[in-house]
Amino acid sequence: MMVKDRRHIGFSLTETLLAVATLAIGLVFIAGTFLTGVYFSTTSTERTVAAVAADEALAKIRIAAPDPNGLGLKTDGFVLYRPMAATAADEEHLYPSTRLEPQRQYSWSMICRRMSAGSRLVQCTVFISRQTAGATYWVRKEGTEWPQLGTAGLPQPVRVNIVPGAATANAAEVSLQDAVATDGVDELAFVNDGSILVDDKTGQMYHVMERYANAPDKVRLDRSWTGGADGWVWVVPPATSGGRNPVVAVYQEVLRFPGN
Repeated sequence: MMVKDRRHIGFSLTETLLAVATLAIGLVFIAGTFLTGVYFSTTSTERTVAAVAADEALAKIRIAAPDPNGLGLKTDGFVLYRPMAATAADEEHLYPSTRLEPQRQYSWSMICRRMSAGSRLVQCTVFISRQTAGATYWVRKEGTEWPQLGTAGLPQPVRVNIVPGAATANAAEVSLQDAVATDGVDELAFVNDGSILVDDKTGQMYHVMERYANAPDKVRLDRSWTGGADGWVWVVPPATSGGRNPVVAVYQEVLRFPGN
């Protein structure tokens, strides 16, 4: 009886290649899952930080107890909140507030609107942003220079002019307008995918779902626009040198300010 020689039995080249390809595909999926997990973990951490930073910002407002008559608040639009003390500069807007932290990469900014004429109830919208060391950010100038643009060391919301789409199938679309077309700054770059817009008249918040590649002046919102036929929205633009959207989260709360 002959015994079959098994010394040369093994995997063929085809089998080896199939095994390697299967392993490579599996590793790709594992790597993608890992990166997704890191992204969601980072996002969750930033949202937690943002919630605490917003609470701290609102607590500072309560402690400062500003007179709404002295803030120049309006009922038909928001005003950028600035600390009444001249010495309260960027330091007051950094988070964490303790100076023991070597690098404070988060900051807050706030816009306020009086709920009704003479009322002490003030609607406050707080923007929590991450910042890049040494970066500058676009801001609107005030007074007779408005709506000219300037720069600041911390992210803060600016008003951008928009025109809503027709109240039909494209009711969730708005067109962006460059308020100062001659200054060399493309304000259309202030709004991108993921940006949060706050209607200046109502305080309603909208998330930008898509910035159209074939129509860069138009964006699609997460829901239909319910504001006026035209107007202004508040948005935090990226750094003047470009980069990702600095906003981590936006919070709103109605506070009762002291006053007459």
